[in-house]
Amino acid sequence: MNNLQLGLAIFGAVLLAAVIAHGAWTSRKSLPKQAEPEATRDAENAYLGDGPSERVEPSMDEIDQVGSLPADEFKSLPSLRKDRLLDALIDVMAPISLENAVSGDAALASLPATRRAGSKPFAVEGLNAATQVWEAPVAGQRYSAFQAGVQLANRMGAINQIEYSEFVTKARAFADAVGGEPLFPEMLDEVARAKELDQFAVAHDAQLSFVLRARQAAWSAGYIQQSAARLGFVAGVIPGRMVLPASQEGQPPVLVLSFDTQAALAETPEQTALREFTLSLDVPQVGRTEKPFERMCEVALALAASMEGSITDDNGGQIRADTMEAIHADLQNLCDTLDARDLSAGSPLARRLFS
Repeated sequence: MNNLQLGLAIFGAVLLAAVIAHGAWTSRKSLPKQAEPEATRDAENAYLGDGPSERVEPSMDEIDQVGSLPADEFKSLPSLRKDRLLDALIDVMAPISLENAVSGDAALASLPATRRAGSKPFAVEGLNAATQVWEAPVAGQRYSAFQAGVQLANRMGAINQIEYSEFVTKARAFADAVGGEPLFPEMLDEVARAKELDQFAVAHDAQLSFVLRARQAAWSAGYIQQSAARLGFVAGVIPGRMVLPASQEGQPPVLVLSFDTQAALAETPEQTALREFTLSLDVPQVGRTEKPFERMCEVALALAASMEGSITDDNGGQIRADTMEAIHADLQNLCDTLDARDLSAGSPLARRLFS
């Protein structure tokens, strides 16, 4: 082989190697970004002082519990027990008078099988004969009076006449079972009050979302989960959902991060390719002390920077810093209005009304 042939052979080999390397680089670049190995992540967490979180998203039953007030909150309300279920501001109230005290065991046995009238929550409270406090019936206690109630409105709309009639039927059946006599407010008045409350709620409801979209390589489900976990998110009860827990146990999450459920359930999640996920805030459900919108913006900016993503709205429009500031100002005004109506964001009443 002469020098020319040798040179051409070497050049061909180098060119082939370059083509193979470029192909491999291009293929690798197009793969979804993967989560780091556990050992690397654990070492990083140890360096940052972050341990694995054992907190999980509250169940819907826990979120629906009206009485989950922190101790320091209900101490300032001596007439309100943490297990109080009804409030005249958002409930129809029907007092049930008794000739004789009734045991909590009998009251519990007399409650209806379902605690709803149509789409509205139904509840019964008893006046504890010993403490003179209204509370959910408790076994072993005795009660000198009861009151039944049904919620005037929620995100399903205002109570209608059919739902009101179902409430009357359930409340009367309970009263008969415990030997009581119910007194119901005028249906048309309560339906009108429900419509007014519903109109207020619709006008002051706010559920915000940012969509983070990949600018370059797609993301695997594991990569999204790992990136969010570094900012305090934990797994939710639904596949493809993570939550940023509130500062107090039993409260709704501050933020929710969600991505395609099918990707979360895939047998090989590391091979899934996702190009977007959503960051959501349910404004009336989260107290102002959590600074939810500020944290939403901080989280979105941090994830966009670390994951090479862009922050957009549902239609793909870019969300800039000045847009975030305008939204924040509007939310402050909305929360002021809720405060003035005794329906402060994150309060038990607001959580019930906006659910």
